[in-house]
Parts: sequence; C-alpha cells; structure tokens
Amino acid sequence: MKVQRKLIPLCLILLATEMGIEILNEEQYGELQTLGQFDLKTSSWIKTLYDIRKLGGAIFCDRRYNTVFLYHNGAESYYAARGFRGVLRF
Repeated sequence: MKVQRKLIPLCLILLATEMGIEILNEEQYGELQTLGQFDLKTSSWIKTLYDIRKLGGAIFCDRRYNTVFLYHNGAESYYAARGFRGVLRF
C-alpha cells in the first residue's frame, strides 16, 4: 500500500488489518522486548488510546541503553526508521 509519507501513521491500523494482524499495545511491546532486543536503531508505532489520537497524537517505542522507552509525537510525523510491530492471532 503506497500512501503519502504524511499519512503513514494514520493508515497503520488499516494496513495491519489488511495484513491480518493487530498493532501491539504498550504492554505487548514490553512483552516482546523480553524475548529479545528489538528496535535498537529504529522505533515502532504502537496502538494509541483514542483520547490521545483524537487530539492528533500517537505513541511509539524503542530500546536504547538496555531500556525500553515510550514516546509521543504527532500522528502525522514521519520517520523513515519507524515502523510498527504486530501480533497474529489464530
């Protein structure tokens, strides 16, 4: 799916749905980090609460200095090294 750079974070839920996965939430992202060290040079958008999204915000995480960090940014922000992680349920 090719979308304008500015719209990428806004389309993640749609893209994840089309892929048949759910975007990780904060708790799931933390659990993922117990399985290995992910996002050492990148970051991942995570599922953001509706109250934050309706104000234009979005949440992302990464791992630096052996610590998992949670950040916020405008949902329209674009970074080439930021993707998302998902879970497949079956």
